Parts: sequence; structure tokens; C-alpha cells
Amino acid sequence: MIITRIFAHRVELPLCEGSYHWSGGKSVSVFDSTLVGVETDTGHVGYGEVCPLGPFYLPAYAEGVRAGLKELGPHLLGWDPREISQLNERMDAALKGHAYVKSGIDIACWDLLGKCTGLPVCTLLGGRYGEKIRLYRAISQEAPDVMARKVAAYKKDGYTRFQLKVGGNPDTDIERIRAVRAMLDSDDRLVADANTGWSQHEAIRVVRAVRDLDVYIEQPCLTYEECLAVRRATDHPFILDENIDSLSMFMRAKADLAMDAVNLKISKLGGLTRTRQIRDLCVSLGIAMTLEDSWGGDITTAAIAHLAHSTPEHYRFTSTDFNSYVTVSNADGAPMRVDGYMQASEAPGLGITPKFDVWGPRLVDIF
Repeated sequence: MIITRIFAHRVELPLCEGSYHWSGGKSVSVFDSTLVGVETDTGHVGYGEVCPLGPFYLPAYAEGVRAGLKELGPHLLGWDPREISQLNERMDAALKGHAYVKSGIDIACWDLLGKCTGLPVCTLLGGRYGEKIRLYRAISQEAPDVMARKVAAYKKDGYTRFQLKVGGNPDTDIERIRAVRAMLDSDDRLVADANTGWSQHEAIRVVRAVRDLDVYIEQPCLTYEECLAVRRATDHPFILDENIDSLSMFMRAKADLAMDAVNLKISKLGGLTRTRQIRDLCVSLGIAMTLEDSWGGDITTAAIAHLAHSTPEHYRFTSTDFNSYVTVSNADGAPMRVDGYMQASEAPGLGITPKFDVWGPRLVDIF
């Protein structure tokens, strides 16, 4: 089996809530998602999805995915997509960096491998742990009372994990954390995610002001060194996200005891293959994980579900169902939330079928 074609389409994913706000005044209302297909000489086709959270969150942007695919794709024609580790080495040799560009191809190859073997991707990634995957809900940055009301509403949908978008004015953020924590039960989990938005002194002010609350602190500052300083100034459980963009960075953070949990985003790390590598190290080292991506629709949600379901439950802090945040469905068969949980499909591959009537025109076609 060899790759004979790599193609990509674009689909817009409007948000159900109208807009999504996080640190630094950043916001988005419609996501630009790239849907990737890898076709073989046997007629099998695998699918992946890459959806950056705008061009101002991580070093990634939607047009960059498509431009990168045009650069990378010709180097992969004629290669066996089932030999995924070897294919990743080939991608790294052909294109330095740009992990997010490679992610869609890598996910598509896992989908292909599952279809060829008749196995779901979670089985190929290590096996299915438990019956379902606990989800969190991200709460867009708004006034404290508005965020608290949204959390109360999402609790009725079965969510017990909440990622509160802070990283703005420290005094307002303290109010946000207090207002939302007051809405939660003792066994609910709250993460105050600053998305790099605080300076070091602001972050230390906030963590000291909420010392009495049960809350996790996630990625308070831009640099690793600043986050490490805040980590050493607080006894709250601490999560790193944006700084953990490679295996070497993860190992550095582990050596420094810089985190209690880590947020692993599939496209940030280059696909399921690279994310699984760090995931397995986390299991060996006893580090809990949020398993997710930067954003996406049904195909991204399916990939997240298979990664999470193949992770031992004890180390699965949470995941998310991005397809419930958007108004457009780009594939059938994706996991759907039930009472705050989802399940990976038991069908071969990712278990999804593209909705080509929703996909936009083919913008990349390499053969």
C-alpha cells in the first residue's frame, strides 16, 4: 500500500455561543478548519483535521496548514501510510518544524491503519480503558456573574470539569474564579486557565488571593521560566499547556517539577504519533493529562476520543468534545456528549464518515 494522493478542504465552524474570548482580548466567532485526506493505491482513504485557534494563539494559522501541506505532500507520495513512525521521520526530514501541518496527515494515517486492520484507532493506540471519557467545558472570558451562570447551566448538561478563561485584569479574574467556584460541588474540578495572559507578578497576586479555593492554575504566563516561578509560589495544582510543544520541553518540565498535570494538544505536538509518545511517558511518570487539541469539529473530536480512551483512566484528567461547541458537523459517526462524557467509536479507524456536502472546495490536491 502506498500514498497516491493527499488533499485538503476547508470548512467554517461557527460557534454555538456566537463568540469565544480568552486572554489578551483575543476572540473568535468562526473557526477555519482544514480537513485532510490521504488516499492510497488500494482505494483506502484516511481523514484528519487541523483547526488552529486563530493565528494569535499558538504558532499556527489556518492558511499555514494548507501552505504547509503543499510543501510537504509531494515528499510523501509513494510511501506506505501504515508505517506511521517512519512516515513521521520522513515528514520531519522534508519540513523542519511546523508540527501542526503534519498533524492532519498523521491522524489520517492512523485512520487508514484502522480501516486496513479492521480495528478502532484506540485499540491501535494501546487499548480501550473504561466505558467513557470525562469531559470539561471551556468557559469563555466574560463578566464574573455571566461566567458563573454559564457554569451552572453546563452542570445541568452533566459537566463536572470546567476550564475558566482568565488571564485578564487580575482583580476581575479573582472575582471570576470565586464566582464560579461558588457554583460548583466539592467533587467538581475548576481550572483557571490564563492562556499565558498574566505577567509573573499578576499571576502571583491571583494565586495568593484564591489560596483558600480548590482550583487548578493553568499556564499563567508566556514563558516557561515565569510559569516555573509562579509554580514555586503557589500550592495549587499546576498545569502547563502552551509551553509543552515537544518531547524535550516536556522532559525539561518534568525534571524541574514544573507541573502536576499537562495539557497535550494533538496538533501542537504534530499528530497522534508524537502525542502518544508523551502520553505514554506521562503514564510511566505518573503525570495526569488533559487530552485534546487546539480546536476542531467532528474529526478532531474523534481523534481526541481515541487518544483519551486508550489512556489509563487514572491519568486522564479530562478531555473535550469540540464538536458540541460549533454549529456545523463535518462528519458522521463522531462521538457525541452524553451527561458530560463521550466514547470513542468501536468502528474501524476513527469511525467517521465525511460529510462532503458540508466541506468547502478542494484547496490542496497533490498526486
